[in-house]
Amino acid sequence: MLDASIKEQLNAYMDKLQQPIELVAAYDDSEKSQELKQLLDELEPMSDKISLRTEESEQVRRPSFAINRVGSDIGVRFAGIPMGHEFTSLVLALLQVGGHPPKASQEVIEQVKDLDGDFEFETYFSLSCQNCPDVVQALNLMSVLNPRIKHTAIDGALFQDEVEQREVMAVPSVYLNGKPFGQGRMTLEQIIAKVDTGAEARDAEKLQQKDPFEVLVIGGGPAGSSAAIYAARKGISTGIAAERFGGQVADTMGIENLISVPYTEGPKLVAAMEQHVKEYDVDIMNLQRAEKLIPAARKGGYHEVRLANGASLKSRTLVLSTGARWRQMGVPGEEEYRNKGVAYCPHCDGPLFKGKRVAVIGGGNSGVEAAIDLAGIVGHVTLIEFGAAMRADDVLQKKLRSLKNVEIITSGQTTEITGENGKVNGLQYTDRTTGESHHVSLEGVFVQIGLVPNTEWLKGDIELSQHGEIIVDDRGETSIPGVFAAGDATTVPYKQIVISMGEGSKAALRAFDFLIRNSVDESESDEAAA
Repeated sequence: MLDASIKEQLNAYMDKLQQPIELVAAYDDSEKSQELKQLLDELEPMSDKISLRTEESEQVRRPSFAINRVGSDIGVRFAGIPMGHEFTSLVLALLQVGGHPPKASQEVIEQVKDLDGDFEFETYFSLSCQNCPDVVQALNLMSVLNPRIKHTAIDGALFQDEVEQREVMAVPSVYLNGKPFGQGRMTLEQIIAKVDTGAEARDAEKLQQKDPFEVLVIGGGPAGSSAAIYAARKGISTGIAAERFGGQVADTMGIENLISVPYTEGPKLVAAMEQHVKEYDVDIMNLQRAEKLIPAARKGGYHEVRLANGASLKSRTLVLSTGARWRQMGVPGEEEYRNKGVAYCPHCDGPLFKGKRVAVIGGGNSGVEAAIDLAGIVGHVTLIEFGAAMRADDVLQKKLRSLKNVEIITSGQTTEITGENGKVNGLQYTDRTTGESHHVSLEGVFVQIGLVPNTEWLKGDIELSQHGEIIVDDRGETSIPGVFAAGDATTVPYKQIVISMGEGSKAALRAFDFLIRNSVDESESDEAAA
């Protein structure tokens, strides 16, 4: 089950166990149970602190296994075999249940320990989902820190009957005490905020007390991270407020065009960016959504950014790097059936449509790559491109056309997503050449038609393009003195990670130049700090 190099690494990790743990396995007669048994049989000898026994209760999922701290109520459970993206979740669970200290901040640890109530979490994941491990690992850690919190991570592809019954059509999908809790990537802090009802108010109060910054970055993607690092290296007070650190990159699967890094994945790059930012004196304020920009009354004065929780932050300069999100089609049924058949991440949600019929909307690189990936999982793929021809690279188009379970429709305008009993059952499209309307019966629709900038909160306060992008010059300057912008939210062409990083550093350098050329008097400084 495990090759020699992985075993060697695991043996080193298992030396870090501080307390004895027990693996409790629940098998059935399936082939997957045999694979799970092989995995657990290989794990047990790796430490004298690991023991293995078979589950007697019939009330647990099979195949599954629990990792329990001996002599306590602390433990986690995996229903399925946590390999692929979830292998790291398995390793962390073994270490943390075994007493190895987590990397979370002491403040977060205490917040989890203080949660009052009984919480039974269940997370449905797929082994190809790059967002799922964040959720699984966060909930596993919570169950290790607080014995009144329980968590089971469930491989949705392995428990199809359960997925069908609960109508799970997107991963990760989290249930709390039997009821839907959340879908999509969530950090530990986000989960805590949802269950700790007083957290937002306490957070807002702390933010309101912060002194003004010299550079405040709004957004934590590649552009924002780069801007924060370059600003902090100048020795000036720097803050970064992000709705979700990492932004769109966290949802990206393979990254092969970041110079000097032949291959990485979105979540890994986000973790590396955050670690790099933390190397400097940067005040990172995560889970903060900006809602209003109030420009400075005079050049060199303090700008104000109001947040969704009611708090305000002030700074002499701003770098706006709020990025972009998946563009929606805006047709009837799209929002109604979101996560009920309408999806935006083929890597995450594809395994939930195994053997079924799906459509991919969009014939660019993203759409064609999605169709190729899905073709190996689902029963049939229909790709619909609005234009007269696909726009993807030739090599991708050739690969797509070689697949027997793929149909390509060009000059097709999707007009409606149809459904029944709360789930997608097809889509309607118009042939733009003949004007005829057609219906395609299917169970899933993957939308891959590009990005839209996260700039709605800036309308009326800063100059935007007709597409909603922040208009910037070659130095990252916006229409407001002292406010700069970078990344996918701007008019800079070619939305690429490496370009965003360069634009972020450029905006920060220009902000520093602005600061040294525009002083602020003491009276305004005192007023801003009040």
